Amino acid sequence: MKTLLVISRHAPARPEAREALDVILAAAAFGVPCGILFMDDGVFQLLKGQDAAQIGQKSLAANLQALPLYGVEDILVCQHSLGERGLQANQCLLDARVMNNSEIATLIEHYDQIVTL
Repeated sequence: MKTLLVISRHAPARPEAREALDVILAAAAFGVPCGILFMDDGVFQLLKGQDAAQIGQKSLAANLQALPLYGVEDILVCQHSLGERGLQANQCLLDARVMNNSEIATLIEHYDQIVTL
């Protein structure tokens, strides 16, 4: 079976953020080995304590917390993207593995299919 990596690059208020989570949860539900990498403004999806109701949105927290339950083993976050935004891994809702740019390049080679949203 082919493997899938979803790269989520958008802030939580953007529809692409929810779409990335929907894609990975659907793939995982069908037994596809998959991982998700949060990069660029996508790292904001992982921040603890967000109140999506303040901007009239549904929270992504439940979808994010479901990732391990669906068997998504690789939950990853870009170290450079965190640093550019003044964030640290301990501010993340999930226990995401922090990866530098060279590790990300190797990771991408490991997956058969890549979807960027």
